[in-house]
Formats: sequence, structure tokens, C-alpha cells
Amino acid sequence: MSTTASPGAGATTAAPSSPGRRAWWNWWFRPVPLARIAVFRTIAYLFVPVDVFLTTAWVRAHADVPTEWYAPLTIGQLLPLPTPTPAVVSTVQWALVGTALVAATGRAPRLLGTAVFLLYFEWMVIAMSYGKVDHDRIAYLVALAVLPTIGRVRWRDRRSSEAAGWAMAAVFVTVMLTYFLAAWAKMRFGGWDWATGSTLARAFVRRGTLLSDWALEVPGLLVGAQWAMLALEFAAPLMLLVWSARARVALVVFLLGFHLAVYASVAIIFLPHCVAILSILPWERLPDATRRLRARTAGGRPAEISPAGAAPPD
Repeated sequence: MSTTASPGAGATTAAPSSPGRRAWWNWWFRPVPLARIAVFRTIAYLFVPVDVFLTTAWVRAHADVPTEWYAPLTIGQLLPLPTPTPAVVSTVQWALVGTALVAATGRAPRLLGTAVFLLYFEWMVIAMSYGKVDHDRIAYLVALAVLPTIGRVRWRDRRSSEAAGWAMAAVFVTVMLTYFLAAWAKMRFGGWDWATGSTLARAFVRRGTLLSDWALEVPGLLVGAQWAMLALEFAAPLMLLVWSARARVALVVFLLGFHLAVYASVAIIFLPHCVAILSILPWERLPDATRRLRARTAGGRPAEISPAGAAPPD
């Protein structure tokens, strides 16, 4: 396999000769345009303050909880992480937000990216060590973990990298596993009663909206929706077969549409997971599309696009 990687973006290595291993290698290490990494990294880092101050603003309240209530997750027991005191929670919060905002500019991507991952990891340990563990964070956390492995890239970087391909594949697989393991958990803890019972009916009674209350009056609808949800989640591995850019866009539209429907029904939205879903999109097309739009608006011609493999502009 031949590809050009940017300095610090990961070296290119030879693919295995065996057909089966080559197909596996080509899936995991399919070269991805570095511009895709640059755009998605900006989105991922700018989401951090949104998550800290809006999505998980309740984590800050753990600073006022008695320390004896802190029951760290297994990883928190294995690592020498500090007990969440007011000083610790406040320090992690502001250090995370400040570091993420600077990292979003593209400066020191390995150093600042690693710092963002470690700080967000600690923020999640603080969040989930009081009896409530959310399952919508893992794909986003994996994204923060792999982004620093790419190094310095730019929005208009036309080169491709196997290291970038591996990073995006890792996030993609984690997005898939979030759905598949959710179905597995439903069967593990609820059994077939989850699909045949009143799971959604109870959720609609407790958290229903004007857009979903009508469904309570339709016999069999919610049970059918439960079976459909379970089937789709168990079928999640099929999304790994999506290859073309157009199919990936369709997949993202479907997944985000599903989460918007859930939000419209029970006012629950998995924002960190939705951000991880955005990694599937061909973001490398955004700079060129923006350039063409500006050219049309100004009545001029689009600027020349450097060919793939060329060094990024200074």
C-alpha cells in the first residue's frame, strides 16, 4: 500500500501479503485524509466546554458531596487518582476547558491532546463514581485518546495517512460497540421482557413530550418499537461494512436522526456520542466546499486545490 503521511502523522508500513490479513489491514489502516482529522479534532475539542458547562454541569456539584460518598470506578481504584475535593474538581474543570480551547487551535497537538484526554478521563471518573454510569461517553473518550497520535495537521492538508485511518477506525468501531453492547446489556439485565414489556411506555409516561404522548394510545406500537430498536442495535456491526463517502454520510444522518427522535420522544440526547459519530463524515471536503462557496459569493473562481500528497501550505 502506498500513501504519503505528514511528518509526525505516523509512518507508512507494508500491508500483509495474505488476502485475509490484507483485507483486515486495509480496513483498519485505510489511509484517511489528514484534513478530516484536523476538522474533527477542532469539533471534538470545542465540544469540551459545552460538555463541562452544559451537558455534564452536574459534575461540578460533586465538589460539595462528602468525600466518603466517593466510590471510584474500577479504573479509579487501580490508579492513584485524587479524591474529588472542591479544589480537585475545580482544578480539573478549568484545566480541562482551558487546555481544550488551546488544543482546538492545533497547537502542540500531541502534548495538549494528551492533556485533554487525561483531564477528561479524570472528569469522567469524578462524574461516574457516585452510582450513575453513562454509556454515551466511551466513543468520545476514545476519540480524545487517539487524536493526539496523529500530530500536526491542517484543515487544507490534502495528504493521507494510515495512522489517521487507524484513529478514525478505532472511533468508528467504538461507536458501533456502543449500540451493540447496549443491546447486549438489555438482554443481560432485562431479558426478552425488555422487548415485550412496557419499557418505552414507562419512559414515555415519565419523560414523554407533546411529540410522543400520542404513542401511548396506539396498541402494540411501543412494543414493536422496542423490538425494532433491539434488532437495529444487534445489527450494529453491519455499519462497519459502510465504505463510500456517500454511504457514510447516509449512515451519520440515520444515526443522528435516531438520536434526535429519542430526544423528541423522551428529552434524552447523547451529545458526546453524537460528536463521536461525526468522525465518520468525510470532513476533508469541507475546506474545498467552503472555498467554492466563497468564490461563488464573490463572483470569482475557486482557488487551485493542491493535489493529494503535496505538502500543506505554509
